[in-house]
Amino acid sequence: IVVILVAEERGYFDALCLDVEIKPSFSTANYPEIAANNAQFASGGSFSEVVDFAIANDAQFVALATEGKTGIDALIVKDGGPTDLEGLRGSTIGVKGKITTSVAAMLAQAGLVEGTDYQTVLLDGFDPKVHIEVPNIVGFPGYKSNEPEQLEAAGIPFTLFDPADYDIPGSFGILYTNAEFLNEHPTAAQDFMRAAMKGLADSIADPAAASEVALSFINASGNAMFLSPEGETARWAVDSQLVADTNANTAVGVPEPELLTAEVTTYASIGLFGGTAPDITPFLDVDLISGVYAADRTVIWPSA
Repeated sequence: IVVILVAEERGYFDALCLDVEIKPSFSTANYPEIAANNAQFASGGSFSEVVDFAIANDAQFVALATEGKTGIDALIVKDGGPTDLEGLRGSTIGVKGKITTSVAAMLAQAGLVEGTDYQTVLLDGFDPKVHIEVPNIVGFPGYKSNEPEQLEAAGIPFTLFDPADYDIPGSFGILYTNAEFLNEHPTAAQDFMRAAMKGLADSIADPAAASEVALSFINASGNAMFLSPEGETARWAVDSQLVADTNANTAVGVPEPELLTAEVTTYASIGLFGGTAPDITPFLDVDLISGVYAADRTVIWPSA
C-alpha cells in the first residue's frame, strides 16, 4: 500500500476533503472488514484473490485499480537443480502455507499437478537464505521483489522460473472497495482513487522517496516484521518497475478486463473458483478510475 502511504503523507487525501484513517493489516485479514463495510478500501494480493474471497463468502467487492498486470510470484530453484519445468517432475517444493497461485498455474500448464507430479512441504519462517539450505526440497516460491533480491544480495546463486515467461497472467496491487460504499458515495470513492493514483505516480517517479515514506509508517507502527530499510527499498524498486512496465496500454492502474478474464480463466484450471471461471463484471469498475485521468494519462487534479 505504498501508494496510499505516499498519498497520505503528501496531503492528497486532505486536499480532496477526505478523512482517511490507515490501519496496518494483511490482505487476507482485510476481506472480512471490507465485506462488512467496517473499512472501505484495501489492497488485494491479486484480482483472483479478491474474486475468490468474494465468491466464497458472498461478498460484494469491486476492484477499482490494478497496479501490476503480471503475477508477483516466481519459483526459486536451488543452484544446480532443474533448468526446465519438466525437470521438476517428482521433486518436492517448499511452501509458506501453500504454493502460490501463479507458480501453481505455471506448473499445471507444464503438466505438473501438486500431489501427483510434485509434492509440497511446509517451511518454517520467512528467510530465503535459510530455505535455500533446507535438504530434500528443490526450491520454493517467492515474490519477485523479495526473496530473489535477498539471495542476490547475499551472493547465493539460484535459478528463477518466472510464470510471466510462460505466459501465465496475473496481477498485484488491487485496490478494491465494497459495492455498498461505492453505490452510496461514488464521488468520495473516485476522489480516493484520484489521490491514490497521484500517490502511485509519485511512487513510480521516485521509488526511493516512496520507500522512505513507507518505512516511516512501518516504524511508527512498531515494525513487527523487522523489515529493513535496504530490503523495503529494494522491494519497491522492483515492484514499481513491474507496475511501470505492465501499464503501457492504459493510464497506470486502469484495469484491463481482457487480462483479468484471462487470469481467472487460467486460475480456474487449477481449482480456484470451484474450477469454473466466473464472470468478472460484478467485481470490476473500470469507468471510475478512468475518470481521474486526462487524455495524456496524467491525474486530473483540482486547481488551487
